[in-house]
Amino acid sequence: MMVIGITGGIGSGKSIVCTLFQSFGVPVYEADVEAKKMYDLPVVISEVKNAFGEKYFSASGELDRKKFAEFVFNDEAALKKINSIIHPHVKKNFRDWKKLHNESPYVLKEAAILFESGTDKGCDKIITVTAPAALRIQRVLERDKRSKAQIEKIIQKQWSDEEKIKRSDFVIVNDETKLVLPQVLRIHEMLLKQNDKSIQELG
Repeated sequence: MMVIGITGGIGSGKSIVCTLFQSFGVPVYEADVEAKKMYDLPVVISEVKNAFGEKYFSASGELDRKKFAEFVFNDEAALKKINSIIHPHVKKNFRDWKKLHNESPYVLKEAAILFESGTDKGCDKIITVTAPAALRIQRVLERDKRSKAQIEKIIQKQWSDEEKIKRSDFVIVNDETKLVLPQVLRIHEMLLKQNDKSIQELG
């Protein structure tokens, strides 16, 4: 089974693309969603307290996620530290999840910071979803309770589309002028053929 990484900057439309792959029966692991769940684990709560103290926790012991997220987003050292805590747990969670889908020709691993986190090294192929910056900003403004300045700051911290494309095997353009479904279908068929070829070579 192949592991296909899928990434793209905020507002690029990764979720829509992943939904289309799922319609073809492809299992999708949402690394960013799973990473947020890690903060509910007692071991992670303990590690966060040891690394950052208890000032981001309520009297009942619950993490103030919004306050903590604002802190680490604006502190490079803190961001690296929390990533070093969370990523090993996500990595293990993905290994366990992958075992549930052994019969699939390939699975998708979606992550906004696939390259930035080094997660791309565990993928057989990479798909990058792209869209113009102005369109991405507009999408996020309509979707989230974020200001334009906040969105632009997130974009600045993520790798550019050009950097991602250089390291990717496939690119899906989601600029609302090109149809996305045919692009997804083409990549899906290519990956199935590649998987069949690998099986034949093993046989």
